[in-house]
Amino acid sequence: MGSSNLDKIISLQKNAANIRNLCILAHVDHGKTTLADCLVASNGIISTRLAGKLRYLDSREDEQIRGITMKSSAITLHYRHGDQEYLLNLIDSPGHVDFSSEVSTAVRLCDGAIVLVDAVEGVCPQTQVVLRQAWLEKIRPVLVINKIDRLILELKLTPEEAYTHLKKLLQQVNAVTGTLFTSKVLEERAEKVKEEDKKCETLSEDQVYDWSSGLDEVDDSNLYFCPDQGNVVFASTIDGLGFSIKQFANIYSQRMGVKAEVLLKTLWGDFHLSAKAKRIMKGAQAKGKKPLFVQLVLDNIWNLYDAVIIKRDKEKVAKVLTSLGIKVMARDLRHSDPKVLLSAICSQWLPVSQAVLSMVCEKLPSPLDMTAERVEKLMSVGACRFDSLPKRTQELKTAFLECSSGENAPVIIFISKMFAVDIKSLPQNKQRPLNQEEIAKRRELARQRHAERVVGEKTAAENNEEVTHSHTVASECRSEEFSPGEIENVTQKDSTLEKQEQAKEVFIAFARVYSGVVKKGQRMFVLGPKYNPAQGLHSLMESGGSNWISGGSDCVSDVPHLSYCSIEGLYLLMGKELEELEEVPAGNVLGIGGLEDCVLKSATLSMSLACPPFIPLNFEVSPIVRVAVEPKHPGEMPKLVHGMRLLNQADPCAEVLIQETGEHVLITAGEVHLQRCLDDLRDRFAKIEISVSKPIIPFRETVVRPPKMDMVNEDLGKQQKVAIIHQVKEEVSHSSDTLHIHPSGLVTLTTPNRLATICVRATPLPPEVTCLLEGSADVIRTLEQLNASLKEGKNMDMSCRSLDAIAGLKARLESLFQGRKWRNTVERIWAFGPRRYGPNILLNSIKDYKRPSIWQCLSWGSKADEDGAPGAALRDLDSSIISGFQLATLSGPVCEEPLMGVCFSLESWDIESSAPRQHQDYLPEDLKTQESVADSRVEGTSKDVATGPGCYGPASGQLIAAMKEACRHAFQAQPQRLMAAMYTCEIMATADVLGDQL
Repeated sequence: MGSSNLDKIISLQKNAANIRNLCILAHVDHGKTTLADCLVASNGIISTRLAGKLRYLDSREDEQIRGITMKSSAITLHYRHGDQEYLLNLIDSPGHVDFSSEVSTAVRLCDGAIVLVDAVEGVCPQTQVVLRQAWLEKIRPVLVINKIDRLILELKLTPEEAYTHLKKLLQQVNAVTGTLFTSKVLEERAEKVKEEDKKCETLSEDQVYDWSSGLDEVDDSNLYFCPDQGNVVFASTIDGLGFSIKQFANIYSQRMGVKAEVLLKTLWGDFHLSAKAKRIMKGAQAKGKKPLFVQLVLDNIWNLYDAVIIKRDKEKVAKVLTSLGIKVMARDLRHSDPKVLLSAICSQWLPVSQAVLSMVCEKLPSPLDMTAERVEKLMSVGACRFDSLPKRTQELKTAFLECSSGENAPVIIFISKMFAVDIKSLPQNKQRPLNQEEIAKRRELARQRHAERVVGEKTAAENNEEVTHSHTVASECRSEEFSPGEIENVTQKDSTLEKQEQAKEVFIAFARVYSGVVKKGQRMFVLGPKYNPAQGLHSLMESGGSNWISGGSDCVSDVPHLSYCSIEGLYLLMGKELEELEEVPAGNVLGIGGLEDCVLKSATLSMSLACPPFIPLNFEVSPIVRVAVEPKHPGEMPKLVHGMRLLNQADPCAEVLIQETGEHVLITAGEVHLQRCLDDLRDRFAKIEISVSKPIIPFRETVVRPPKMDMVNEDLGKQQKVAIIHQVKEEVSHSSDTLHIHPSGLVTLTTPNRLATICVRATPLPPEVTCLLEGSADVIRTLEQLNASLKEGKNMDMSCRSLDAIAGLKARLESLFQGRKWRNTVERIWAFGPRRYGPNILLNSIKDYKRPSIWQCLSWGSKADEDGAPGAALRDLDSSIISGFQLATLSGPVCEEPLMGVCFSLESWDIESSAPRQHQDYLPEDLKTQESVADSRVEGTSKDVATGPGCYGPASGQLIAAMKEACRHAFQAQPQRLMAAMYTCEIMATADVLGDQL
């Protein structure tokens, strides 16, 4: 990029009102990258002839080979619209379902989006996904109906048929948007009704219930896509053609003498032009007339394609060029490919870049137009609502809305992903073109060196022998006079060069500045996803309000989930090129260097401790395809570990883990995503030959009820059932003094130190409960966060929506746990697992142990649980029981896969205050004295254990291991099953292709 263009962009970055941050969203192969090429060509970066062929923003080799976008990449453009100049931060995103995580990283940084829809294929599954992502992120979309040339050349539609087809297509897109809008309104209406019901506990006879849904009260006029609103463009990006209703309204207003405003309202709809009355009249369909859009717009487009592509009529082409006032180069007229001539005509008559960029500047919001609803959503993490945040945190909302770049404005940055680039592509490592003065200096130095070399050669020729002898002696002396310090410096230089050769990939943060001005060399806080601004502000007040940024790590380490970083480089993103910047004001998308040691995938940076971390990115897909990776040469294992760590950081969706067996497992979203990750690992990050296993199918382990019928449908009696249980028991374990398995399935296990005995029973959960727990993972995770905060004594203002969701989950569980067997089960739930939110349950069936309910957040503030547990020792070891349960459900005994649909009931927990008598002779005297004081078994609790030795050390660890083994044996005492993953897909097809073969 030239220095003049860079200076122009830097000046435009300071005017937030004329900045547009937008991304291109669409289903795969709907023309996103081709449209991006057309927009890039409008700035003169590439030739218009190469638009759609070069795929400028697809900088990866595999992207060019496959012809699909795999990584979202950004470029900064400028455009003059009227009297104003606009700065456009454009992000091209993938359309393949495997890379929808890249779409999430792009949408978070934008204020608007261009949604592309193929005119023939219509609304596809990924189209619905991207519309949903745009809706969830509260960004405003505009629509581009692409590939209208296919209606002419492939479907052979007439202009009237094409108009009907386009109307149906718009209805499909608006139906998706309307569904999202309706669900939101109904949710808000339901919350409003609940609040009103809480205020009115009893209904009086004269009270009237409001049955309205609330949809009639909400204004949705600007929600849908409609050509007369200016948010729809019809295009054929491969031909460079694009137009909106407004463009034709301006053209025909001069020719017909009709106001442009009138034509704008009537060009799309049931209007026709009456030749007799010379007026625009309504009712074109009823009167059998051509709609105005067909008569004035589509007929002209069809005539152009008919003359240039279908018939190749040179005379007609000449008439078209004359009527349009367009001059085409002679080589384009003589070209054998008619598409070249068509592109030359369209690029002058109706260029797609002009239509799209004009719509973007007029219809998409600037950073100053960010809604308060979106700001509150970004700042409300987890169960915390915006009203419950500290006052100083709520004041930051003004900084977001104003998008201020003043000196006193707090600097707030969000990083959506980290991407790797070659260290040679950094601006500071590129060769800079020399100016005239530098060229003259280098020419003079070259002349001096040449003259010195000529003189040296003459002297050497005269005294060849003496010079040779002196050089030999001098070299020997120099080698003998090397000091240890000089040798050490040489070694350090060599190691530095080796490190630089290894670190050929550096990470750049893909980010946006929401407030303030970020400068090169600044030090900022890195806010973790669990950072609490209340704790940060409290610690700041205790330290006397000193400057923590300059204080270093000693001050930051006191606050959990808080660290600091230094901004080493700021870059302007220009596709695969980077331009170095000194500072970037608010409202701009940028790249930040030097954060690879501070940020893993995404993070929030701020200069203020009052700033909360942004809500996590909303990923529509989760990684499911697993493979085991190992190096072909075992000695290269460190390189593989280092490469997988870099791959994990470079990909927002990929996950890397090490199993208990030592296998390095890579988890991706699909086959295409897996192949790209393996190529990156092999060629960029590890740079070694690797061996990859076949995809690992994820299983789940579960138990079922004992069968009533055998394999030949004969009834199994009680004796046969008992025999089966005995057989399972013998396979699990033979007789042991610490393990006992009852024929009923009850497992009794004693810890190795003989101080604790637990009894566990495993039971299959009802299938409806398992499905409910699996689908309510977010609600259970919120429930655990609230309980953890209450346990730590934190005062949390919980949102009504979170509490209603938790209460709804509890009510549904109570309705599903029916029968005597499951009586009072919901109130006895101890924990969920694995990872505290899985589809397995731990029940408290101990008679004398009443622990706080897991649903205590619903009745927070009441003192219903004060008459709970009689002692504090079991409360201390309560976490050990939960930890053992979590480990058991995370890795089952069949094939070390997570459990699913299993209920573990802890029916007894006995703690002894001393070891058995037969071991007394081997105990120290002080322990014997303790045993003489209290030598009894207490069921449920013991006060002496709290003061006994090893309560928080070996005893806790042994109890965790005992609980884990007891759950595993209880699981094996029941009929076991493996659950395989099921692949579901939705097939969408048009009506004309449906038939008997489907």
